[in-house]
Amino acid sequence: MAKKKKQKISRHLASSMKDQDGKVVSVAELTEEAAGAQVGGVRQWISGHPADGMTPIKLASILRAADNGEVEAYFELAEDIEERDSHYLAQLATRRRSVAQLPITVTSASDSEEHKKHAQFLREWIETGVLRSSLFDMLDAIGKAISVLETDWHHKNGNILPRALIWRTQRWFTFDRVDGETPLLREGVAGQPLIPHKFIVHRSKAKSGLTIRSGIARVAVWLWMFKSFTVKDWAVFMQNYGQPLRIGKYGRGATEQEKDVLWRAVSGIAGDCAAIIPREMLIEFQEVGSKSSSTDMYERRADWHNREISKLILGQTTTTDAVSGGHAVAKEHRLVQEDIERSDALDASDTLNAQLVPNIIAFNFGPQEEYPKIHIGRPDEVPLKDFAEAFEKLAPHGLTAEVSFMRDRLGIPAPKEGAELVGGRPTPVVPPEDKPQSKPLTAKQSLDRLFASAHSREEPDLLEKLTDRLEKDAAEAMDGMIDEVREILSNATDLRDAARKLADLDLSADALAEAMARGMTMAHLIGQAALIDDLKRQS
Repeated sequence: MAKKKKQKISRHLASSMKDQDGKVVSVAELTEEAAGAQVGGVRQWISGHPADGMTPIKLASILRAADNGEVEAYFELAEDIEERDSHYLAQLATRRRSVAQLPITVTSASDSEEHKKHAQFLREWIETGVLRSSLFDMLDAIGKAISVLETDWHHKNGNILPRALIWRTQRWFTFDRVDGETPLLREGVAGQPLIPHKFIVHRSKAKSGLTIRSGIARVAVWLWMFKSFTVKDWAVFMQNYGQPLRIGKYGRGATEQEKDVLWRAVSGIAGDCAAIIPREMLIEFQEVGSKSSSTDMYERRADWHNREISKLILGQTTTTDAVSGGHAVAKEHRLVQEDIERSDALDASDTLNAQLVPNIIAFNFGPQEEYPKIHIGRPDEVPLKDFAEAFEKLAPHGLTAEVSFMRDRLGIPAPKEGAELVGGRPTPVVPPEDKPQSKPLTAKQSLDRLFASAHSREEPDLLEKLTDRLEKDAAEAMDGMIDEVREILSNATDLRDAARKLADLDLSADALAEAMARGMTMAHLIGQAALIDDLKRQS
């Protein structure tokens, strides 16, 4: 019963599913494997190793054959050097992984609800991890100029989506003999065209020209070959001069059997630098002038090839090798690497937007005028430090932002209810309502304040202020005297008793005299200040 239902769904899809151009698509071709390995066919998983016994003549013949359409040996060699040169593999993997781990975002074709629905549908598929896990294989084109992924379309819950993007080795493909660019599946003699919408063909060119001649491996194979010669010579040198020469001596009457035993003894110690001679024979050995300098020569030559490979792949050497120049040089070289990373990410985004995204939307929603876009790369945002400083300066001038935007920008999620919090707005300090009364000004403070006000830009009525100040000071002195008189009158038994106590009262006029003296002094100073101002205005 389930089988019939599946066939019914397949027939329905076969009659209704269309690609981005409105053409009906064969579901059977999409769901069946098209470029798998063959037993006894031209697409075998067993690979040759043309790097064995490599010479300049052999390498030139492999590259020339690739130019003429025989690309299998070249792709095998490109894979060989990745396995045999640790530096080349590390630099290539660095460039590929730097793009494979970048954020993947989706933008809708417009703000319409339908286009937003398409974009969300694409985001949900990306979250399954199928695309993320395939980016590294897709970027295999960085070295070989081309990579091919076979799309494993799968029907589930009424939707048809890629279940996997399977990397297929470049050895199983060739190029059309007519234009030298169109990839063909190795099948038969001339090759077979790729099934539409079944493959993703990504190209990454290090230079302009035919794809087969535009990959980094085209140059890297020469560097690898010459470096392998250097390393081999270095190994031979170390074997010959890195350990002492062993010489076994035999007597004049030694038999051949005794000589064989002696030879096995000296040759079995270590290496090939051994010999046997009669005691009466003499062999002279010419020593190398400086063994250490000769060793450095091999190392410097190998390091030079490594630096050239770093520049070929990453565009610089500072991020891979310790060089002089400090932080400034390293920062500049890092910018070069970021430029290459951005270019690789844009190339990958363009390939996916042209060959995969339209098919996903068209197969599930029908052909559209516009499709959502995938973007691989870091967001072009201001660094957090600059962003925080700019917002701190502009916020007092009216710049506002939503809290959700600030949290997303800083990567700080909203706290859960009841969670222990750190930070927040500082508690404002509320001044107390009952402020303590200020202490009365001294005579010097009063003079300073009046003198400053006399020279201020405004011209207040100084005489009125002086009168008010003198009245206040005198009132305080008079209040003290009146309080003493009031106390006598309140406690007197009769008028005679009050008169007697008032006669005996010794009132102190010091406070009143001080207030009067202070007022007269301030009046004198104000007069002088006014005179000075008049003289300045007249001059």
